[in-house]
Amino acid sequence: MINCTPVEDKSLMRVPPDNSSECLWRQSAQYWEKHRQVIRQMFAPVSQALIEEAEIVRGFHVLDVGTGTGEPALTIAELVGNEGRVCAVDPAPEMIAAARRIAADEKFDSVQFEVSPADNLPFPSDTFDAVASRFAAMFFPDPLGAIREILRVLKPRRRAAFAVWSFEDSNPLQYVVTRTFDRYIAPVPLPPDAPDMFRFAAPGKFRTILEQAGAVQPVERLFRFNIEAPISVRDFWQLRLDMSEKLRSRLATVSDETKAQVSSEVIDALREYSDEKGMSFPAEVLLVSGTRA
Repeated sequence: MINCTPVEDKSLMRVPPDNSSECLWRQSAQYWEKHRQVIRQMFAPVSQALIEEAEIVRGFHVLDVGTGTGEPALTIAELVGNEGRVCAVDPAPEMIAAARRIAADEKFDSVQFEVSPADNLPFPSDTFDAVASRFAAMFFPDPLGAIREILRVLKPRRRAAFAVWSFEDSNPLQYVVTRTFDRYIAPVPLPPDAPDMFRFAAPGKFRTILEQAGAVQPVERLFRFNIEAPISVRDFWQLRLDMSEKLRSRLATVSDETKAQVSSEVIDALREYSDEKGMSFPAEVLLVSGTRA
C-alpha cells in the first residue's frame, strides 16, 4: 500500500481573510456534517460520474481535492477497497475535522484527510493513480497553479476529473433561492473571475485551464442528473440555508419581517420540486478531465 502521509504539515501556515471563500466554508462545516447523509445522496450521481471520468478502479491510490466533509472520498474508498487508498484534502480545518469524524463513525480506515490548499499539496510527485474533485475548482484562488500542482502529484498517463457547475439558469437548486433573495436583498457584486459557484459555467473555460497547465487529452461533457433529497420542503429550505454561509449572511442584514417574507416565498417556490418522496431538482454540471502527459 502506498502511504500518502504529507511530506510536511502545512495546515497552520496561513489564515484566510474573513471575506474569503475558504472562510465561508469553514463557517459552514458544522452544517455540512449535520446534513451529510442527505447531501451525500443529493450529489451521489456526480461522485459516480467523477469515478468514471477519472477511470478509478479497485486498488487505485486516489486524491480527492476540496473534499469538504469527505465526498467523494468516502464513495471512492468503497470502490478501491482495502487494496487501494484515498487521500483527501481541503483548505478548511473545520471541514477536515468533520470528515475525520464521519470516516471514523462509518469505519472507513483506508481514507486519510489532510488540511491543504489545492495549489500547495503536501505530497511527493507521481503519487496518485487518479484525482477527483467535486465542486471545488470554482473556488480555487489560483486555478492554473492548482491544476499544475494536481498534475504534479498525479502519475504519468493517469487522469484527473473535475465537476463544476453549469449555468445558474439550468440549476433550480440555486436560482429558486437567489431570485427571491435578490428581490429583497441586493447581491454584492463580484470582481471578474472571482471564486464563485458558477465561475466555470461557460463551456471550455475550465478545460482551457487544464490545457494551459499541461494536461493532455482534455475532455468536457455536460452531465444532467436529478438532485434527490428525501425530506420535506421546509426541511430542505433549512438544509439549503445551512449549506450556504453567503445566504445566511445576506438574510442576517434584513428585518425579521423581511426574513419571514423571504423564507415564505422561497418555500412556496420550492414546492414545484417536491412530491410524496421528497425534493427533486433537475441539475447540470460540467465534467472536465485530463491526463498527465
